[in-house]
Amino acid sequence: MPAVGRLRYLEALPTGAAAARPRGVLVLLHAFPLNARMWEDQLVMADRGWRVLVPQFRGFDTISAEPAVSSMDDYAGDIIDLLDALHIKQAVIGGLSMGGYVAFAMLRLAARYIQALILADTKPQADTPDAVAARRHMLETLEAKGASAIADEMLPKLLGETTLAARPLIVDQVRSLVLANASDGIAGAIRALISRQDSVPLLASVHVPTLIIVGDEDRVTPRPLSEEMQQTIAGSELVVIDGAGHLPNLEQPAAFNLALARFLDHRV
Repeated sequence: MPAVGRLRYLEALPTGAAAARPRGVLVLLHAFPLNARMWEDQLVMADRGWRVLVPQFRGFDTISAEPAVSSMDDYAGDIIDLLDALHIKQAVIGGLSMGGYVAFAMLRLAARYIQALILADTKPQADTPDAVAARRHMLETLEAKGASAIADEMLPKLLGETTLAARPLIVDQVRSLVLANASDGIAGAIRALISRQDSVPLLASVHVPTLIIVGDEDRVTPRPLSEEMQQTIAGSELVVIDGAGHLPNLEQPAAFNLALARFLDHRV
């Protein structure tokens, strides 16, 4: 992965005919407790003329000396710094789960960078007291047993019943993505999740094209939460991915990419 400042990132550039018709920049923000490689199947958007950037959140690299962060604003600041370093004035910002929380933080801190939004399997609400308690217990588990215990705990929540029952390769892929991360990065992300702000008041202020995606088997951020967002964000559209849980881009990449391509082709 190339690096700029604090962040390493994946990048795919348009080539051939697509390079002759550049569309803009698409930034994809990864979920917890995964990393940038969860978006590898979406790098094909470069074939449609998009420069695709997939940052790896600070602290998640096992080879990085950069300290982990403790707030969504820190993650958002890093993305803004990356865009500045690459001289990118605007981009389509897409985030899945925790990546969506970072997109909300960017919206609050520097909305001028956001050309359009993609919010996948995420929600604007802050954690409830019960969710905070569960995350604090997760921190204790991480400290005592390491990232493998977090993978064991999270996999049944992240993946839909269809994937868990019939797609062992996807299950193994998600586990490997979790285990590839530094424990300090996972811990920093948990603290950032606990402390994140309620972004519900932001929704009515969104005036850029917005796509909301949710897996129909998502138990972490179920479909009704996405429907509420779609009703609040003026002009937004909702796509439900069948046979997918909380990670539809991995569980059903063809359907996810089709939704992404239609939105980018017709709304941006």
